[in-house]
Amino acid sequence: MTLTLPPLSLYLHFPWCVRKCPYCDFNSHTLHGELPESRYVDALLRDLTLQSELLQERTVRTIFLGGGTPSLFPPAALSRLLQGIRERCTLAVDAEVTLEANPGTIERGRFADYRAAGVNRVSLGAQSFDDQQLQRLGRIHAAADTQRAVAELRDAGITNFNLDLMYGLPLQSNGDALRDLDSAISLQPPHLSHYQLTLEPGTVFAGRPPPGLPDNDLAADIQLACQERLASAGYGQYEVSAYAREPQRCQHNLNYWEFGDYLGVGAGAHGKCSFVEDSRLRVARTVRAREPRRYLAEVDLGGAIERRTVAEAELPFEYLLNTLRLTQGFELQAFEARTGLPFATVADAFMSAQRQGLVERREERWFATPHGLNFLNDLQEVFLPKPVGLKVVGRSESADTPGA
Repeated sequence: MTLTLPPLSLYLHFPWCVRKCPYCDFNSHTLHGELPESRYVDALLRDLTLQSELLQERTVRTIFLGGGTPSLFPPAALSRLLQGIRERCTLAVDAEVTLEANPGTIERGRFADYRAAGVNRVSLGAQSFDDQQLQRLGRIHAAADTQRAVAELRDAGITNFNLDLMYGLPLQSNGDALRDLDSAISLQPPHLSHYQLTLEPGTVFAGRPPPGLPDNDLAADIQLACQERLASAGYGQYEVSAYAREPQRCQHNLNYWEFGDYLGVGAGAHGKCSFVEDSRLRVARTVRAREPRRYLAEVDLGGAIERRTVAEAELPFEYLLNTLRLTQGFELQAFEARTGLPFATVADAFMSAQRQGLVERREERWFATPHGLNFLNDLQEVFLPKPVGLKVVGRSESADTPGA
């Protein structure tokens, strides 16, 4: 088997928000006082330098600035950051550079400056176009802010953008969800991330669930109705929660889901990098300190990044945890190329999943059935290394950030 390293992306995490949303389980911290923008940009670039050996002279295909709220940082700070990245990495000529933005933190004219800095894709956290729902979700923006932000994106010449939209919100009916979706579609985004509100452990909503959450049957009806509306509007589903008009799928997320590599830089950032050792393909997971002050102190001291080599027995599950989210699934040779293992390692588990109606095979490609996508946790658990008992919960683009 020829050992070839997968494509490489770069994820940079910005851990501050104006206010922590009650449903959010990402590494985000309410900003108190002045944003340490200059020091943090310096730390990100030093962090990248400390991880330079993981680059292995590969070209960086995509960059994702996630959070938290990266749009709290002014264009000049991100321009300096992206220039520093170019000095330390080889970027693809057509590299996708995504900025996550909260519609409530964008000052007029900023998108033009972000574009001049090198950002060519934006992911807007719309979440809803119902102002009452936005208040229930703890958002700091109104629907009008999202509409204004989209107009300013287009004025700035940024035509590739995503809208995050939730369903299964408190007191939301099927009709409410469809009206929300229609409001999003009316803005003609090339990409939509449409996902159900979930009560993630450790969040405010997990401890105090909001009243009026739809039950499982209603949530499933909403999902089906919205999928049909998205399809009729020309949005093809290519992942559990991701929909795009061709050819504007999110290349950064696709690299995650196809088990590509990514450097994780910033407070709480996770990374995944492959390497060859003793003529075998290995996969390392990296993680940085979550708390911003601790992260800054560790980077200032040049502290070693926490790194763990994934056990061979865990690799099939890690690969399938990602690729089975894709509606197109994966090819057998891709499994072997990205894990360094023969497909025979998981053949029996796939036969079991096929008998349960969770997966199917067409020629050399395996993928989840519609039933398997709807019960993705059950499907993924088929491949858990025994006797581990891990419950898997998947999320997407706002959720555009597995590196966080």
